[in-house]
Formats: sequence, C-alpha cells, structure tokens
Amino acid sequence: MEPFCSTERSLAQAIQDAARRGTIRGTWVQVGRREHVYNLGQPDAHLYLVESGQVKTLTHTRDGKQCLLSIHGPGDVFGEPGVLAADRTETAQAMQVTALLKVRVAQLLSDCDPQVHEALIKHMANRLLEQQQVIANLVTMDSEHRLAALLVNLGNKFGKRRDQTALIRDRITQEELAEMVGTTRSRVGYFLKRFSVAGVVHRTEDAHLCIHLTELADYLENSSLSAGL
Repeated sequence: MEPFCSTERSLAQAIQDAARRGTIRGTWVQVGRREHVYNLGQPDAHLYLVESGQVKTLTHTRDGKQCLLSIHGPGDVFGEPGVLAADRTETAQAMQVTALLKVRVAQLLSDCDPQVHEALIKHMANRLLEQQQVIANLVTMDSEHRLAALLVNLGNKFGKRRDQTALIRDRITQEELAEMVGTTRSRVGYFLKRFSVAGVVHRTEDAHLCIHLTELADYLENSSLSAGL
C-alpha cells in the first residue's frame, strides 16, 4: 500500500505496526459502491484506514444541498471527528468497492507506544490545517480559483505523477467537483473548458483527468480570472 502524503503515511504506518504488535485489533470491512461507511448523527468512535478503493465524506446544508467535504484513497485515514465527537458530523460513502481497516479510537489512545500518539496528533493537526485552508479559500477565492486549487490538490494526492503532470484514473464527476468547490456543475464544466483551452488540464482518450500542475499554478498566478461565483 502506497500512501499519498507524509502525514497519512505516518498514521497509517502507526496503525499497521500496532495491529502487527497486537496492541490494536482492527476489523477488516468491505463496502460496496455507494454504500455508507457511517452516517451523519450516528455514534461511531472509530478511525478508518483505506486499504483499497475510494471514500468521500459529505454533509448537507439546512436546505438539503449536499456538500462534499473530502475524498480519501488507499493509505488515507479518515473519520477523525470520531476522536472528539460522540456522534458523526458527516456521512462517509464508498465511491467504489472499498476495503477498510476499522480501528476503535479508544485502542489508539490506550496504546502505550508514543509513536502512535504522535502520529495521531500530527494527523489531527494536519486535518485542522486543511479545514482552515478550505475556509480561507471560500472567503478569499472565486469559484474558478477554488476549482483550480482543488485540482492541484487532487492531482498531488491521487494522480499518477510524471514530472509535473498528474493523471487521475479514478472517476471524479463534475457534480462531485462542484460539491467540493461550492458552485454548480455547469460552472465547473465551463471552468474545465477554460483550463483545457489554456492547456493546463485535459481529458485523455479514456476520459481520465490529466492535470499539468506547474502550468495550472502559473495560469492562476498570471491570468485575470473572472469572479465566477
């Protein structure tokens, strides 16, 4: 299993090492496509390590609009709100057939290995920084900038890298991108066309999303983008 970032690798490795030592007894779970791992409001004091597949976390606004919070792939750990809250503050849904290692938070906290505690603290701090960045982007960026920032993040996390190009083979729909950016599907389609014309994003013959990371960053920095809100 090849995790996608150093913080995730640290916590994933700590969980795997603790499981091998027997100080943590996780449960392997397989979730079908579109099935829920857990639901908003459900008591569930577990963390989840993705072995294979893909999971998205989402919530709903008061008027019923769905908001996609994050996407997790192999090597990612999710469900960290369960460390602090008795009930789930989000819903987790499999985007494809997914294998998970389900671990009780209490087992992690009671593990005497300081590396487990350190990895958990780093993971929680990283999630806090990510959420702060999302909030800052919503306040300071128009929707076109937010989409570009999201594509760079997804490319770095899920893309198969070749130099400064990232190929995302997993299907992420325009509707899901819109839910993460906070705009409409039609606007996302319009922005993707602009990015394609600029040569910073394109679809392959197999409909995979190819992101030119450096070019997209340069495009954002040097272009005068429309508000697009």
